[in-house]
Amino acid sequence: MQQARKRIWGWWMFDWANQPYNILLLTFIFAPYFTSAVAPDPVSGQAMWGWMLAISGLLTALCAPILGAIADCSGHRRRWILLWSALYMLGAGALWWAVPGADQTRILLILIAFAIGMMGLEYGIVFTNSLLPTLGPREALGRISGTGWALGYLGGLISLILMLLLLAENDQGRTLLGHAPILGLDAEAREGTRAVGPFSALWYLVFVLPFFLWVHDPANPHRARGAVKRGLSELKATLRALPGRRSLFAYLGSSMIYRDALNGIYAFGGIYAAGVLGWSITQIGVFGIVATIVGIFACFIGGRMDSRYGPKPVIIACVLLLIAVCIVIVGTDRGMVLYAPVPDGSGLPDITFYICGGLIGAGGGALQAASRTMLVRQADPARMTEGFGLYALSGKVLSFVAPGLIALATTLTESQRLGVAPLIGLFALGLVLLIWVNPEGEPEFTCAQPLSP
Repeated sequence: MQQARKRIWGWWMFDWANQPYNILLLTFIFAPYFTSAVAPDPVSGQAMWGWMLAISGLLTALCAPILGAIADCSGHRRRWILLWSALYMLGAGALWWAVPGADQTRILLILIAFAIGMMGLEYGIVFTNSLLPTLGPREALGRISGTGWALGYLGGLISLILMLLLLAENDQGRTLLGHAPILGLDAEAREGTRAVGPFSALWYLVFVLPFFLWVHDPANPHRARGAVKRGLSELKATLRALPGRRSLFAYLGSSMIYRDALNGIYAFGGIYAAGVLGWSITQIGVFGIVATIVGIFACFIGGRMDSRYGPKPVIIACVLLLIAVCIVIVGTDRGMVLYAPVPDGSGLPDITFYICGGLIGAGGGALQAASRTMLVRQADPARMTEGFGLYALSGKVLSFVAPGLIALATTLTESQRLGVAPLIGLFALGLVLLIWVNPEGEPEFTCAQPLSP
């Protein structure tokens, strides 16, 4: 029993270790810094960021199910995760060179580095998520998944607070404590904010260790020899049979769309706040703290609701909440809230966006935790890494849509506020496709036993 508990904690620590890439780099610190200080101007910066996310997502989508199928045949998931960890740390660490007002060559290299780290993160998540059904009985997986996501949020919150208090400087060169960045970092060169990359890499290196110490691969009857050929053959058979598995097919389609929309919120929320509301990096960081604190509690509650009622009601509630948030955001800027004018200098737009941040944290965290337990219900227990590879494929094959639509809408309207409007339609379409998803999963797999640890 103690060994099983340590294994769950090790699996949870992967969520804790990787969360800074999402919270610090993708959402609240580096992305708004890139668009406001590194790129030539916020509008072109948002467009470049969108195309980078779209291209890296497409590359991830092409390989995730193939690698997952090979891993199911060969085992050795931890060896693969070591590789993805190296990519994560390499990409994050290289962001140190994102100097203000960089030339076009350096901007391109920074975008490539971010994409490399992002792909390491995504592949690592595919392989670790595939271990979820080996951690406990079916009825406990919602709680395990929700708690893991909550702990990831908590780790992200602590890392964000440390960045804001000690490193990330505002336009006056001061951190949230009112001091210059620690370690003698040059505030004029924005070295405190740029340190977010190496900081995230070091955080991952330290906190991923329990995963490698306590989480071992399930027993695998297959031999590694010939795994590539077997994996590709079985993946081909799975893809051929997929349209006949209506519930899994509908779920992959639904999650493909609503997760893409959610990633759009995460990727552009901080950018939106910097460009439309004129927030500093410090203000955006406080916004992130609010979102993350609410998200922690929402993940714990959502995980328990998942274990009690199943993941589908949790997913529906979260998508509806996020649709409402997007409607509010599109109707809010410095001069109005929900399309109603506000006086000059009013703090109401700021308050409204802080509330939206909390709701994004609540809906997004619980949605992602419930989504991976729903995949466990839908997939073949014997092909779980392949299943999560398909899940990643479904999440990435159209991952260029949300960033691409935002980039296109931003370019056409020359408005950051109107640029995020397409997310409303994506969430709504994902909700419609859930109609065909059986909450108990595919009948032939409902009673199947999980892999033994």
